Amino acid sequence: MKDPDANTNPPVDGSELIRFEDVTKRFGSNTVLDRLNFSVDSGKHVTLIGPSGSGKTTILRMLMTLTKPDEGTVTVDGEKLFPAPEKQLREVRKKIGMVFQQFNLFPNMSVLRNITEAPVTVLGMSKDEAEARARELLDLVGLADKAGARPTQLSGGQQQRVAIARALAMRPRVLLLDEVTSALDPELVAGVLDVLRDIARTTDITMLCVTHEMNFARDISDQVLMFDSGRIIESGPPEKIFSDPAQDRTREFLSAVL
Repeated sequence: MKDPDANTNPPVDGSELIRFEDVTKRFGSNTVLDRLNFSVDSGKHVTLIGPSGSGKTTILRMLMTLTKPDEGTVTVDGEKLFPAPEKQLREVRKKIGMVFQQFNLFPNMSVLRNITEAPVTVLGMSKDEAEARARELLDLVGLADKAGARPTQLSGGQQQRVAIARALAMRPRVLLLDEVTSALDPELVAGVLDVLRDIARTTDITMLCVTHEMNFARDISDQVLMFDSGRIIESGPPEKIFSDPAQDRTREFLSAVL
């Protein structure tokens, strides 16, 4: 696998790229995020861990502007997402790619067109440039020979790798990963995680990841945030969180999943 056109990767300058400030989100009587504060710097890989229902996926959905906070502010690259005019939201969305639990590929399109459709229609990229970029990304994810296939002709692991390539094709500043292996058969998980490790190692893209794959989180993360009941109860580098957590709740959670 090779670095997909490293010269077009988002720049890493150490500046703050994402900020959540006093963010609260409720669904009915359930408070999913409770006055949440955290930030992510450009080029960093941050993993969110914690029990189901602790608010991790809600954070990713807010960054994709699929969910609005009830209180507080979310800022990406210096621009507030809420409230913001639709034009501004569209511009911010271009900076963010997301890979979901389900692959969400277009079944009537080839693998190549699944990857080129958004760069052409949203970014205005030429078809030739989009296809060249798509083929580089298919090479990166180990599917160079599948450009003409339909999604239904691929395994689940292959479909998820196409979804990763599709997200990267938009040249986002941030890549969001939401339990990307949870819908896969166990024997397919390792291949997808290897692709993501390769991306983390060979590109400068900022990554925000929700996962229960603790070894993967340990491998790729600059920082790990432990969530419980809508709050961050502990944060630090992976060697600290996984080897010597400060909080009893963190130790309890890790003992159940490791």
